Amino acid sequence: MHAMIPERASKLLQEFGIEVDRETLDYEDWWERKGKFISESIDRMGTVQLRMFDRWGNRIDELLYPPEYWDMLFKGYRAGVIARTFEEESLKPFYILGYITSFYDPGVYCPYTVTISTAVPLYKYGSQELKEKYLPPLIARDGEIWQGATWMTEAKGGSDLGNTVETIAEPAGNGLWILNGEKYFASNVGAEVAVVAARIKGEPLGVRSLALFLLPKYRRDGSLNYQVRRIKPKIGTRSVPTGEVELKDAEAYMLGKREWGIYLILESLNISRVANSIGSVALAHRAWVEAYTFARKRFAFGKYIYEQPLLNRQFQDMGREIREAFALAWESVEALNEVYLEKPRYSSRYHTFRLLAHMAKYWTAEISVKAAKWAMEVHGGMGVLEEYPAERLLREAMILPIWEGTAHRQVLDGIEAIVKKDAHIGVFERLRQYDGAEEIRRIGEGIKTMDELEREREADILFESLVKATLKVLRQKYIPVPL
Repeated sequence: MHAMIPERASKLLQEFGIEVDRETLDYEDWWERKGKFISESIDRMGTVQLRMFDRWGNRIDELLYPPEYWDMLFKGYRAGVIARTFEEESLKPFYILGYITSFYDPGVYCPYTVTISTAVPLYKYGSQELKEKYLPPLIARDGEIWQGATWMTEAKGGSDLGNTVETIAEPAGNGLWILNGEKYFASNVGAEVAVVAARIKGEPLGVRSLALFLLPKYRRDGSLNYQVRRIKPKIGTRSVPTGEVELKDAEAYMLGKREWGIYLILESLNISRVANSIGSVALAHRAWVEAYTFARKRFAFGKYIYEQPLLNRQFQDMGREIREAFALAWESVEALNEVYLEKPRYSSRYHTFRLLAHMAKYWTAEISVKAAKWAMEVHGGMGVLEEYPAERLLREAMILPIWEGTAHRQVLDGIEAIVKKDAHIGVFERLRQYDGAEEIRRIGEGIKTMDELEREREADILFESLVKATLKVLRQKYIPVPL
């Protein structure tokens, strides 16, 4: 294996020993033949328009995407991006199809991500009645296919949910709850069902008063259960509609035990964080391919620029970083797949997964931005023009460090998992057969013994050292031939 990157997403997966079946290859072929052109058109279209009322004045909140958008979106559902998790009792197909999707459009992977992050907690924690009613269309491949959504963030922020969630939930009897509040960054508005974080009425601020609720699009009487105030004009990921949602006496159903609320919220977010990691590497991979495609035909100073020694070395360096980032992302997939059906109280393996997920989300998002910026520079002036792909890739990449928690959040939560749960020991145990694994334990123990204030002040430096030590070990596990 060398430091160059294959030009198809499936080829990189196969290099890592991941099985890519015929159905997945057909899905990739569709993206190459048709999907990527639809995706480009949707991005050029800008922010999707919202039709709030029909001609007779009824509230409908309809998204005015062209028909080709829905063809593109539902192609993944029909390929089994959600269904195969439940058919095969594994999250791996979701992340494999997610890598293919994100190579072409990470925005499209967001609806799939929030749908799986709705379906899994419903499957684990919903009553039998709720599962019978809402789960089948969420995991369907054909016929009536529903989408999910995860709405946690409000206007005051998304990281400190214990102090910023102001949506109030009040019991209404027979398992029904009434929610009132607003969600400020609500991705995949229009979804048929969402999981929503809300505070129990009368309880004080803090994470212990939060619960997770299943909220359908329509009330029992058929009227809209939530209203979309507006669609956000984002710099990228325009293939997923993100809006502001108003909940006015919205009907909802609590998932799981009342005291488990914050744990269920974080479970949903952690599935999405791993997806963000996979999508970030896929975007970096695409940026590398676009830069390579350009550099092989751009002639300057007597040769194609790809052949110039400095740029050629940079291609190899970036290829190496992308492979390492994928190794970390896939290790988090493997760890999650072992524990995603656990319920509180969690095993030590679950906390090991948490640390790997924080490391993967943190590192891969940064690599995505780095690769997209570098690809723009390779293109030179052509890289900043809207009519060519490099410009869009950088816009999309800049969103990935924000989704599902910023770098600061990943660093601090990862440090907490080390200090409170000894999660670094679990990472060490997973990788102890490889050279350098002891360094993971040494760094973790050093973090634990530091003064608390000093530890927080140096958290990003400490966390990055742990990530780099882990990457060095994962290189042996997943990339056995020296690059």
